Amino acid sequence: MTDVTYVQKACAYITRATGELLVFEGPGHDGLQIPKGTLESGESPREALFREVLEESGLGTLSGTQHLTTDVWTRREEPPKRYVRHFFHATVHEPRDRWTHTVTDGGEEHGAEFEFRWVRPPTGREFALDLDEYVGLLPTTAGSDPVASASD
Repeated sequence: MTDVTYVQKACAYITRATGELLVFEGPGHDGLQIPKGTLESGESPREALFREVLEESGLGTLSGTQHLTTDVWTRREEPPKRYVRHFFHATVHEPRDRWTHTVTDGGEEHGAEFEFRWVRPPTGREFALDLDEYVGLLPTTAGSDPVASASD
């Protein structure tokens, strides 16, 4: 029997007042992505969320951050990896419709350029790594109440 590795991830659904969702296309995956990343030692999912969003997008001010759900997603590789994914929703005031951000965290993605843009969910486009699985939990209109079942 093969040992299974569990990796903790924080995933960010970031929307702006128009209800649009922040996505990017980056190297190494086919499909749209959202800001996400691995928790560092001793870091909570919420702390990782803020760090990863800043590192990957350059956005440093999130509002109304709420935990939506946590799942376990299996990536089929050898040896198999299971990702414990913590999905959050946050809003941001961001007037730019598109921008390029260069990752400067010193990690694996250091120097990678991510092309960010806003899309209106559902997008009709496939997301990498099943990252769109919980888009349906997002508020459907600007200014709506947060998801009633959301908790930290």
